[in-house]
Amino acid sequence: MVVTHSESPVVVVLSGSMEPAFQRGDILFLWLGSAPFRIGEIVVFKIEGRDIPIVHRVIKVHEKHDGTTDVLTKGDNNDVDDRGLYAPDQRWLNKKHIIGRAVGYLPYVGMVTIIMNDYPYLKYALIGLLGIFVLTSRE
Repeated sequence: MVVTHSESPVVVVLSGSMEPAFQRGDILFLWLGSAPFRIGEIVVFKIEGRDIPIVHRVIKVHEKHDGTTDVLTKGDNNDVDDRGLYAPDQRWLNKKHIIGRAVGYLPYVGMVTIIMNDYPYLKYALIGLLGIFVLTSRE
C-alpha cells in the first residue's frame, strides 16, 4: 500500500465488461496516486454493500468548486453507464470508492483464481492431492 497508495495493488478481471481492452482472467496492477481522474482512465472501484471490486473506464469527470472530483464509469463492452451498479441514489463515484487506476496487466494469468472460485471442488481436490503428495514424499 505504501508504494501503490492502493488498498489492493493487484486485481483479477472477473467479467467480460471491459472487452476488448481486458479479458476475463487478466491480472491488473493498480496505482492510486493523487493526480485527478481523467476521462479514459481505467479505474477499479468498490460499491457499498458489494464485496467484489469493479473494473471500468471513466467516461465523465465532474470537478467541484472545492477541488474534489467525481467520476462516472462504464464498461467498454456495456451499453449503458454504471449508475445502475452504484448504490441507490448514488450518481457519481468519488475518491473514497476508487481502489486504484490500472497501470499494467498480465493477460489470462488470473484464470487460475477464476477456475478455483467457479469450481470449488477442484480447489479442494488439488489441496487434497498436494496434502497426499507431502505426506507420501520422502527425502
